[in-house]
Amino acid sequence: MTVSWKSWSNLFCICLLLFAAEALAQDFHLAPVNLTVLQGTSALFRAKVTGKWEVMTWTVGKLLVLTVSLPNGNSTSFPGQYSSRFCSSADTSCVEFIIHNVNRNQSGSVDCAVQGDYGQRTAQLNIQESGTVSIMGGNLTVEQDQQVEFQCVATAWFPIPTVSWNQNGQAVNSSLYNTTSMADGDSINSTSVLKFQAVSNTTVECQATVSELKDPQSSSVFLVVVPKPPDWTVLIAVVVSFGSLALLVLLIIGIIFCYKRRKEKQRNYQDEMSKRVRTQSQSVASAAGQKQGQVNAGYVADGRTSVTPSDLTDSGFGQVNGSNSYEMPDVVNSNQAGNGYNSTYNTVDDSGFRKHRHVTIV
Repeated sequence: MTVSWKSWSNLFCICLLLFAAEALAQDFHLAPVNLTVLQGTSALFRAKVTGKWEVMTWTVGKLLVLTVSLPNGNSTSFPGQYSSRFCSSADTSCVEFIIHNVNRNQSGSVDCAVQGDYGQRTAQLNIQESGTVSIMGGNLTVEQDQQVEFQCVATAWFPIPTVSWNQNGQAVNSSLYNTTSMADGDSINSTSVLKFQAVSNTTVECQATVSELKDPQSSSVFLVVVPKPPDWTVLIAVVVSFGSLALLVLLIIGIIFCYKRRKEKQRNYQDEMSKRVRTQSQSVASAAGQKQGQVNAGYVADGRTSVTPSDLTDSGFGQVNGSNSYEMPDVVNSNQAGNGYNSTYNTVDDSGFRKHRHVTIV
């Protein structure tokens, strides 16, 4: 009995289908393939097995941490931070693997293996860290229209946090602030600086977050804006300008006044000098027309109580009634000065004594 080529082809296809069905019956899946959680929370993976299995193992970071065995699903974990359970009590094909209170050291690969022909599946665990947020300096009071600056520091975050600002609950344009980050050990610190012009009282809030943080960490301060004092610059400039101008005008007027006073004094002095010269000239001319001397009315001869001007002559001789005495001018001792002269008279009385007298003629 011979078998045709067609029969052999059909038989091969049937065997191939049976092998594929058996392979599918022994397949399993691990989800999620990539999981990100916050430090301190729990990470959950699910392994779904198609077909019969007896032992399942879980490895975190190359360390075998949990083993699950059928039929009752007993598990053995090391340390006690790990646990497992069936997705439902009636479905043993789905197993949940839980890592409690995860930490940064557990970041990396998570492997699930099923004994037999199922093989191994790998997922990736990422752990984020939420730090603290603080606005430096606290509340601030400034004058209106003054430029203000706020600095927000986000400490001990991983990965780099997203920092944003709010004013009175409204998001601030990212062009108004600048954020820089720096590694600090296995964590990251970020600093954000916000600058704007103060207009009115404002609540300023800084927020920092990472993708798995539901509610951002925040810090807020209150900005008090007070009216700025009047700007006296323009008024002062105007006052100074007018004051300087007025001072200059007064200075010019003072100079002109002093110059006029000086010219007037010079004129008065010249007039006074001219008047004095004329007066002196007139006095000299008047004196020239008068006689050269006058009789000293105070001279009294011997035996007389008074003398009249008629008793003296211009020649200098004096006569006394009832006496033979006479007076001679002492020409030698006379001293002429100016328009007058002094005369010395010698008188001889009846007793023969000579008396000496002086007459001053002016």
